[in-house]
Amino acid sequence: MASLKDVRGRIASVSSTKKITSAMKMVSAAKLRRAQDVITNYLPYQQKLTETLDNFLANESDEIQLPLADERPIKKLAIIAISSNGSLCGAFNSNVMKKTEEVILQYDTLAKDDIIFYTIGKKVSEYIAKKGYTIKERHDNLVEKADYEGTVAIINQVIQLFLKKEIDCVEIVYNHFKNAAVQQITHEIILPLTKNISRIKESNSTVDYIIEPNRAHLIKELVPTVLRLRLYSAILDSIAAEYGARTTAMQTATDNAEDLIFDLKLKYNKARQEAITKEIIDIVGGAEALRS
Repeated sequence: MASLKDVRGRIASVSSTKKITSAMKMVSAAKLRRAQDVITNYLPYQQKLTETLDNFLANESDEIQLPLADERPIKKLAIIAISSNGSLCGAFNSNVMKKTEEVILQYDTLAKDDIIFYTIGKKVSEYIAKKGYTIKERHDNLVEKADYEGTVAIINQVIQLFLKKEIDCVEIVYNHFKNAAVQQITHEIILPLTKNISRIKESNSTVDYIIEPNRAHLIKELVPTVLRLRLYSAILDSIAAEYGARTTAMQTATDNAEDLIFDLKLKYNKARQEAITKEIIDIVGGAEALRS
């Protein structure tokens, strides 16, 4: 059995760890509230604009050519994967990696050289590099501070590659923030746009719009904007989900520390009682020996 000194040392060590995890939980919870406010205010705008575009495109005739809606056999794939820069957030990063692997398996006819990545977050960047895939660009700083201009740069490059037919499909993999305790791993196809148009046509929810100055001009301006907003909202969504996962993980760690401290204190008291009982027995034995 461990000595009383060793048990006291473990209690002090776990108590110190508990203070750290509790402080980290409070910091993550404060950041979560700010991130939650941002994504809660932003998502309705992005979703409504996307819905408007989908409805508009679904109601279009073939007279207006939309290159970004060009469906063709997928010979080149681009994946935008979003993770965090650090750990201590439960299964947040591992879920992104697992989902990314699942997406890759869906395109099992493609070789590694046919898949390129745009990674946002150190964890997924390191994972993809270790797997031997091509990372076209890394934007790890975007998960520390979501930057719309950085998002624009990624989408503009992806659009140009798609128009040049250097890639045939673009997918996003990220964690969707549902609440502080639940993050849903999500993947979406953002190019070609036809994938989204078909969903609207199937639901028969098209709307007739009055356009100024003309339809071609609107498409030219609106489509890239919606794509940028979709990626930007995915980054904001992932950031909120990360803080939610981190808050939950630190709360769990704090609770585990409390349980461990309780068990160690029981162990310490038991060892202390045994030591006292042994001393009493020695004293009583010595007194009996003197009396004899």
